Amino acid sequence: MNDSGVALSVVFYVLSIITVGAAIGVVTVRNIFHAALLLVLAFVGVAGLYITLHADFIAAVQILIYAGAVAILLVFAIMMTHNLNEDTSSSLLRWPALIMSTLVGVVIVGYAFATNWPVSSQQPVFNTTVELANVLFNKFVMPFEVASILLLAAMVGAIVLARGD
Repeated sequence: MNDSGVALSVVFYVLSIITVGAAIGVVTVRNIFHAALLLVLAFVGVAGLYITLHADFIAAVQILIYAGAVAILLVFAIMMTHNLNEDTSSSLLRWPALIMSTLVGVVIVGYAFATNWPVSSQQPVFNTTVELANVLFNKFVMPFEVASILLLAAMVGAIVLARGD
């Protein structure tokens, strides 16, 4: 493995640790707003993992859809509930959920280590990200901008409603 392959492996493992740490933080923090922010960090970490795997388009979709739209939707929902000061840690299902998620995690890790993962030596045939970007920002630029204005208006409206002045 050459130097760029070693660097890419190091970046992959660092991003994996950040992503898993953020995901664990999502389910362990007591403040729901902090959990939403950690979820955004986990989404961005997954996008970084996609980039290290040379899946540029999926990484862009991960950022736009999950780190953008889904995270904003979660923050809107949190802002509209007005319960940011309440702890959400007390639940009857906490221990069964921990046991079940640990069991599922052990099964997934067991299958991951037991599977023979073939590695392809072929490079991708062509880069579709450039073609998709050209279509999105040339042919469909108006719908793209209208959607961004609508999201901005929804965000401002949610802030005004949540503020309550």
